[in-house]
Amino acid sequence: MFEDAEIGHSVAKAAYRRQVPKLRADLLDAQYSLKENGGFPAIVLLGGVDGAGKGEMVNRLSEWMDPRHLHAFAFDAPTDEERQRPRMWRYWRALPPRGSIGVLLGSWYTDPIVERVRKRISRAQLDRAVEEINRFERMLADEGALILKFWFHLSKKQQKQRLNEIDRDPERTWRVTRAHWREFKRYDRYRETSERVLRLTSSAQAPWTVVEGADRHYRELTVGRTLLEAIGKRLARARAPERRRKVAQAAPLARPIDRADALARLDLSRKLPDGKYERQLEKWQGRLNRLSRHKRFDRLSVTLAFEGMDAAGKGGAIRRITAALDARQYSVIPIAAPSDEERAHPYLWRFWCHLPRRGRFTIYDRSWYGRVLVERVEGFAAEADWMRAYGEINDFEEQLARAGGVLVKFWLQTSAAEQLRRFKERQSTRFKRFKITPEDWRNREKWPLYRRAAADMIERTSTAVAPWTLVEAEDKNWARVKVLKTLARAIEAKLEALCSAR
Repeated sequence: MFEDAEIGHSVAKAAYRRQVPKLRADLLDAQYSLKENGGFPAIVLLGGVDGAGKGEMVNRLSEWMDPRHLHAFAFDAPTDEERQRPRMWRYWRALPPRGSIGVLLGSWYTDPIVERVRKRISRAQLDRAVEEINRFERMLADEGALILKFWFHLSKKQQKQRLNEIDRDPERTWRVTRAHWREFKRYDRYRETSERVLRLTSSAQAPWTVVEGADRHYRELTVGRTLLEAIGKRLARARAPERRRKVAQAAPLARPIDRADALARLDLSRKLPDGKYERQLEKWQGRLNRLSRHKRFDRLSVTLAFEGMDAAGKGGAIRRITAALDARQYSVIPIAAPSDEERAHPYLWRFWCHLPRRGRFTIYDRSWYGRVLVERVEGFAAEADWMRAYGEINDFEEQLARAGGVLVKFWLQTSAAEQLRRFKERQSTRFKRFKITPEDWRNREKWPLYRRAAADMIERTSTAVAPWTLVEAEDKNWARVKVLKTLARAIEAKLEALCSAR
């Protein structure tokens, strides 16, 4: 793959100067067409060997295009805030919105390649990381993103010359450190590992373009033209009416995906008398509070996802949790219809942004499962989109678990008759009227569809690392204690694992 990038392409300075004005103008036109009509983001990854001109390319694109709509990010060693979250968190947050171009100097490829070169991970672990990257990029492409990946290559001789050249220049010598020379000694391992990664991750939806980095004029024209052509093709495709995706209607969604229905096995008759409830509530809130002050709790993050039928008691259960915690330790994120900014990003983006750092809780009142619940039932997402979401959600939750977090997912279930009783109570109680809306009544009419969607969701996303806890919520006392007990035991298990690992 890299041999073709060592041929020695170059562009004369005069030819470069003749071609740049038109290329700049065309890129600006494409950038504004994307902003006004594109409806998709363009994600540009710049990777490659040290000294091959990646930073210079970022500066050149910022010079050629309108920097107000060009989001450039350079990733160095992760900050303390970034280390406390999943490895992909800092890249998730950097994704550009629809209508914009994002240029990432360094990317989700950097860590796996470096870790393998330094022999910190095995080849099998590298291949697993590659598979995860492929699934992530497929998700971005399915969400509409245009992905362009450029690898700036230099031969070993060229890289040494380039580093020496920069090192001798008084105005640029700060760019070359001892670390760069140490990495140069690993050139052969970097080449072997990088070539394998590029070969396994160059796909139709996210292809790699290997660019010879020795000649500045050649690499800048190559990247500029490739970017211009890709945006032009995508804009033309987006304008074609026959290519537009049609959103699935709600009618056919009554058919089940699988026959499994874990909700049918719930015993909704479970109850907890008031006296016993008060004692149990105090016991488990006390235990949760003590766990949140454990000397090793600052090594954990806790993410809670609450789902369930309308009026199933999610808000009441959440309040019993927060009552046991220091207000500085948690955030409650109520999920409603996405804002314009949230719609401009992948559907998981608004959840990625709120993930807790270590020592904190994030509680989602409704969650990323809206894609396979509300969006599925109401026809807001095409069938292909909510079907693929099961795998994307499982990948996301596995990353949370692998980062050392505690993830607990609750589905609160009531009967249709109990829901009706609670709806009427809310309507007739002045301080509860804000809890009931016309939309709640409309959703009730689709009870069988929501129940079927929930059963499919539970079957396909209850995994070993992120199982669902099904809560019999006909009796609020029972539901609240079960939620507290489940959460406390999940944190205890994680803390015990940390202690035993010492």
